[in-house]
Order: sequence, then C-alpha cells, then structure tokens
Amino acid sequence: MNAPIDFTALKTRQMTAWGSGDYAVIGTTLQLVGEQLAEACDLRCDERVLDVAAGNGNATLAAARRGCQVTSTDYVAALLDRGAERARAERLDVHFQTADAEALPFEDAQFDAVLSTFGVMFTPDQPKAAAELARVCRPGGRIGLANWTPEGFIGQLFKVLGRHLPPPAGLQPPSLWGVEAHLQSLFGERASDIRVTPRIFNFRYRSAAHFIEVFRTWYGPVHKAFAALPADSAAALESDLVALLDQHNRAGTASLVVPSAYVEVVVTRR
Repeated sequence: MNAPIDFTALKTRQMTAWGSGDYAVIGTTLQLVGEQLAEACDLRCDERVLDVAAGNGNATLAAARRGCQVTSTDYVAALLDRGAERARAERLDVHFQTADAEALPFEDAQFDAVLSTFGVMFTPDQPKAAAELARVCRPGGRIGLANWTPEGFIGQLFKVLGRHLPPPAGLQPPSLWGVEAHLQSLFGERASDIRVTPRIFNFRYRSAAHFIEVFRTWYGPVHKAFAALPADSAAALESDLVALLDQHNRAGTASLVVPSAYVEVVVTRR
C-alpha cells in the first residue's frame, strides 16, 4: 500500500521547479493558445476574469485585450512580474496577485470567467484545484482551460521525463486534464455543459538540439530533470528526447516543427 502523498512537500518542489529557468521564454511562444481560449469563452468587455496558474500571462493578456477586468494569479511571483511587464508594454490594466490554485483567495462566484492555459493541470491535488476553479466562478459563468493530452507530444515528453525521474507513487499525471472523461469526473456535478475541442499547437525550433537547449535552460521541469541527473543519465535523457522530437517532427531535416495535441475546454458553471 502506498503512503499518502505529501502534497505540501510536493508543491514546494513544484514551485522550485517552475521558478527555475525562465518559463516566460517558452510561455510567450504559446500566446496563440490564450487568444483562442479567450474567443472560445466568448469573453465580453467589462467581465471579471481570473487567470489561474497564469505563468507570464498569455490568457491574462488575451482577456485584457478584450476589455475584461482581469486578475492574474500564479504561485511563482517572478512569473507574474513577467506578465506585468507585458501588460505595461501594452498599457493594459491588470491586477496581479500571488495565489495557490488549490486555495484561491477569492469569494465564491466572484468571477464571470476563470481561465488557465497549461497551468492548473500541473496542480498535485487535481480534485481540489477543480473545485476551486468552480467555486470562484459564478453560476452561468465559464471555466476555460487549455490542457495537454496524454497522447500528444508534451504528454509524451513528460512520460519520458518520468522514466528518468519517476514521480511520487499515486500522483495523477497532469495530462489527465486532457482526457474528456477525467474532466467530467472533475467538473461534472458543477457543470451544466462541458465542451471539449481538440487543438494542435506547433512547436517551432531549428532542430531537436535547439529545442532541448532551450527547454533544459528555461523550462522548469526539464531544467530540473537535467540538473538532478548524473552525466550518463542526463545523456540518456537527451537521447530519448531527441528520439521523441525526431519521431514527431514534420519539417524534415531542415527545421523542427512538432505538433502537440491539446484540448480547449469550456465548462459552463451550473
């Protein structure tokens, strides 16, 4: 029988991982996802919008560009600073606040829409995080999510990382948020409708080596994995990542274009 998961200790390690490198370098390339999610949620001017696990603010900026009253949250304050820089550059009025997705410091039904792009899916206690998203969203409001799928490229990348650095026993994989049946289990009783749309995001780099260089330098989970492994194990991880990238690359030998499946989710709050 597995010992109970120490969510507090796990979250501390996660915060350290996401705070390492600089996720904003990767995050800015994903801006298109935030824009598409804002449209899928049909955001309206002056609506109250919360971006949860916002990173450097892709969904935050998309909502603010549509005239919404936006609160942007993450448990890594440095990432919010990067989002604030972007908002200032566009003269967008956004409130930034450090917050834990599993314990949001807001009143019940405070927001018209609650968003998260590739963020809340990484919370260790998934039912608790889903309950918090629903709690702060008003009845009839929308919860909009972009989540990587298990079978897509990023889902496979995390499986590769897990083979080299196994996650704690009993922990649900983040990519479950990309499975419709799991979303139904998380939100079903709180939702009047759950709409799940398959989407593709294309990662574009010069080569597999370029992708790995960028991700091991700036993307927290990959950065920490390489840092934690001895040289021979790190080389084995790199070899497995190259194989995965080559398998998914649709650009031939001249460049790297890797499609990664995700789901765009709009939950209507009951």
